[in-house]
Amino acid sequence: MADGTKAVVDTSAADAAADEAALAAAIDELTAGKAAPAGAADTSSKDPSEDAPEDRGAAPDTPVAADAGTDASDAGQDTPHGEETSEITAPLSAHEIAAELAAGTARRKPAAPEPAAAKRRPTDPQPTVDPRDTATLPRTLPAPLRHSGDMIGHRYRLEECISQTETFSSWRAVDEKLRRAVGVHLMASGHQRARKVLAAAKSAALLGDPRFVQVLDAVQEGELVYVVREWLPHASDLAKLLADGPMEPHEAYQMVRQVTDAVAAAHRRGQAHLRLTPRCVLRTDSGQYRINGIAVDAALRGLPDEDGTDGSERTDTRAIGALLFAALTHRWPYPEDRYDLQGLPKGLQNAAPDQVRAGVHKGLSELAARALFDHPPHHAEPITTPEELTRAIAQMPRIRQPEPELPAFPAPPRHNTHALPTAPNPTRVADPAVAPLPASSRPTSNRRTRRRLRRVVKATAWTVALGAIGVASWQFVDNLRNTGPGTPPRASATSDAPTPQASTHNPTPIAPKAALSYNPKGDSAESAWALPKAIDGDPSTSWPTFGYDDQFVPGGYKEGTGLLIDLGSPHAVSSVNVQFVGTTTAELRIPNGQAADNPQKAPLTSFTTVGKKSGSSVDFALNAPTNTRFLLIWLTSLPKDTDGKFRGQVAEVKVSG
Repeated sequence: MADGTKAVVDTSAADAAADEAALAAAIDELTAGKAAPAGAADTSSKDPSEDAPEDRGAAPDTPVAADAGTDASDAGQDTPHGEETSEITAPLSAHEIAAELAAGTARRKPAAPEPAAAKRRPTDPQPTVDPRDTATLPRTLPAPLRHSGDMIGHRYRLEECISQTETFSSWRAVDEKLRRAVGVHLMASGHQRARKVLAAAKSAALLGDPRFVQVLDAVQEGELVYVVREWLPHASDLAKLLADGPMEPHEAYQMVRQVTDAVAAAHRRGQAHLRLTPRCVLRTDSGQYRINGIAVDAALRGLPDEDGTDGSERTDTRAIGALLFAALTHRWPYPEDRYDLQGLPKGLQNAAPDQVRAGVHKGLSELAARALFDHPPHHAEPITTPEELTRAIAQMPRIRQPEPELPAFPAPPRHNTHALPTAPNPTRVADPAVAPLPASSRPTSNRRTRRRLRRVVKATAWTVALGAIGVASWQFVDNLRNTGPGTPPRASATSDAPTPQASTHNPTPIAPKAALSYNPKGDSAESAWALPKAIDGDPSTSWPTFGYDDQFVPGGYKEGTGLLIDLGSPHAVSSVNVQFVGTTTAELRIPNGQAADNPQKAPLTSFTTVGKKSGSSVDFALNAPTNTRFLLIWLTSLPKDTDGKFRGQVAEVKVSG
């Protein structure tokens, strides 16, 4: 800027005469026709809406010269050089200089704090769509038009459109690089929500919790923004599970426990879902629940951010209560019909599930009402956070799975009670064709029946005794005949001599052809790079599992992880030796007929357990050689590593036939 302008802005109250001289000199220069630099504009006519983001809301008496050295990059803008800078660096007019001198004393007082609306907004270190205020972007912009077969990001091939709205579309696609199915959300990059969608997707990807469907990619590419997530082809959402009716108490308990644990863990890391619906809760083939769309679904639909942590926690807790309510009653707990469920009439808006449907589990009904309603029935205390809901579920008596019903067997045929009685006082079956005797003759008939029974019992006893004597005599004669002169004695059944099978069987090593990761909770392999080390013949190398914060728990989210040994072709396996690093508990399982074709994708229930051992080196000996191609080493308890994680390591697997 001009030196005269700079001097005016930095004038002190102690030198009033110098200020007046400078003012006179500046006025003389302006009146003499000294023009402003080319391309400059008078800031008095400047539109406040065109200021840089940090200048919005500044006080009217703030000197523009104080921002003269501001660089556009400091404001977090990606504007080209020179854009919106000529007005910022223009010299002051004579009226502005006079106003500055008149307000000099007031400016030297401590400046009042800026109002909240004028504070500098945090800038994204990696701007996505537009680093400036997104209010200038269009509120509605049609979803990008795409067709089946189109390629996104030179990698993802769209196959089927799952849903379509005015703002975005969701697709099932194929990752051509990794050859796996994925889900893709598409949105125009110029839409007002695009930046929030990308930010939500990035934060969800950093969550890293396997209980949530993982976000794999989030990219802005030209006019397109796309978010890629993993695809669970064999999972069913909660809305589909409720299509046939309400859940059994045990299944509803498992659903709310697993969902609450996952959401509470996300909130502890500063994440919230904000749109937890029956379409977002998925159950896999193994009976585990996973949550889809954390943070991303709310951003795609433009749902407002909740005010603070308390608001987001209450929103997710109320959503979990609605899920449990729907699972218990087969009704949506609001007036409208949603997710193929009928809504509640007005008279039942604040009713507990057991008041809507008979036979609902009392404990689960109270839990749903406390999580869903701000004023639960019977003056119960409301539950407002996922953490509180987790503790309330832990305090409930565990609801166990009902025992399977035994198959109905046909009734055995009825025998004639006159032949061989089976009870001391048998009851004769009345013949409907015979008329009942008169009352006077009934005692005589009863006495006759008792006499007949006594005769039959005596005859039966004599028959059994004679039969026993005959059998004993035959055995005695047979023994005398076999132990006569010239007959060698028989070998005892308890002889210590080895059997022919034991003497002819020699263990033969079987070399495994491959080692595969078996992870029924997802399609990602654990430490795929180190799988060959488990069968390389070198115990100093090992295959490690993932590091887990908690130990595996039966009935929990994850009960174990596995190493699948491929022998290349079926072999008669008689024993398996497994060497671990640290004390590890593992089971040896063999796939049955259902899992023989593709055991890596088969559920754990399709494997038969043949042994369970614990230690650093365990031997599984089969009762009889079993013909199989695959062997599953299922790890159920892992040692704690030096970094505090539970991590298992398989050093070597040896198979013998």
